Amino acid sequence: MLERKFATYLKEFLTSTPNKVMLVDGARQIGKSYIIRYVGTSMFKHFIEIDLRTDSEGERIFQNVRTTNDFYIQLGILAGDKLGDVSNTMIFLDEIQVYPHLLTMLKFLNQEHRYRYIASGSQLGIALSQSTSVPLGSIETQHMYPLDFEEFLWAMNVGKDAIESFQQSYIRKESLQETTHNYILKLFRYYLLTGGLPEAVNTFVSSRNIKRMRQVQHSIYELYKIDASQYDKQNSLKIRRIYDLIPSNLENKKKRVVFKNIENKRGKQFRDYEDEFEYLIQSAVTLDASAISNPRFPLIESVSKNLIKLYLNDVGLLTHILYNNNENAVLNDQRSINLGTVYESVVAQELKAHGFKLHYYDNKQNGEIDFLINDYDSLSVLPIEVKSGKDYYIHSALHRLMANNEYNIKKAIVFSNTREISQKGNIVYMPIYYIMFLSNL
Repeated sequence: MLERKFATYLKEFLTSTPNKVMLVDGARQIGKSYIIRYVGTSMFKHFIEIDLRTDSEGERIFQNVRTTNDFYIQLGILAGDKLGDVSNTMIFLDEIQVYPHLLTMLKFLNQEHRYRYIASGSQLGIALSQSTSVPLGSIETQHMYPLDFEEFLWAMNVGKDAIESFQQSYIRKESLQETTHNYILKLFRYYLLTGGLPEAVNTFVSSRNIKRMRQVQHSIYELYKIDASQYDKQNSLKIRRIYDLIPSNLENKKKRVVFKNIENKRGKQFRDYEDEFEYLIQSAVTLDASAISNPRFPLIESVSKNLIKLYLNDVGLLTHILYNNNENAVLNDQRSINLGTVYESVVAQELKAHGFKLHYYDNKQNGEIDFLINDYDSLSVLPIEVKSGKDYYIHSALHRLMANNEYNIKKAIVFSNTREISQKGNIVYMPIYYIMFLSNL
């Protein structure tokens, strides 16, 4: 099985936090149910899994459950011989957003303390935002994402001791030896192809068959489109249009969403598509980055929703769309191929998985910078530039930003394919794979 960091976190939660229910949020096909099932069966004698999406498409026995007593009756019908008590029984409610009334009921089920509960969903963010009675004191919501690069290295049999030594080099700002650098960079390029969707990674690890892996990615990409159509039938075409435009938007110079292109109508703004963006973001099939023109810590005080970038939630889906089965576009340094969009997307994916909110710098006078994140250690903003080519020292917008003492920015990072770690002024140049050690968790 694929080892996931979330499994360790979940075990710690179930061991040390007995008075809350965890809600696991995240897109479909990222491994939520698998990890919960793995941890639940290893920690509890009785593990009962209820797929509420399947129930809603079939017998609908939980559709009209309105009290905890109703719930226990239906639970007993399904698994009466497998129910113990709170010390040895876990109830897993999968796709709980299908029945929003059960979200409210979690508080009372938890208070009655008969069993342990955990719930997950692929559109929990939407369900929680629309619910009028979310049991905040009784639940803890955690987001799960596709495999990050470190987890991919585990899948590729790179030992944790080796990764720990890489991390120490990152902390000390030491460059890796050339052979080691070349090997990790090669694996990083594999990761650009596979992304972090578990089925795609498993297919690649077991077969090394790019075409077979691409078939998996294509199926998931189409599934995300189908889900969008089912969520809002009236506006499904607009949701799918926004989703389909993401790769081409990222290939543009500005890379942000151009609202007039969604329906080919001038004068359109973010507010005209707010519900559609909410679905794409809250269902976690996209990652959003908000524009910042005044980069002061904390960044939330300067967010502009009118200028937004959208990334696909998985870089493997992006390289599938852009290059199909031709792995040479990613694995080889071909001058005709600009991997800037791919590199920026994978950094967005890593930052999001590591607990950062995504922002970017957009200023008419000074230009644009790929990412801005909060640096809580220095209580300042950390700009990040991502370069896929050899001109990684060329970044005029970053130089102009760093020269402005008004913003009190302590340092910036430029990630690229370079092996050598170097520093010019307060700009640090690092190899792209070191993004795996930048964390806010």
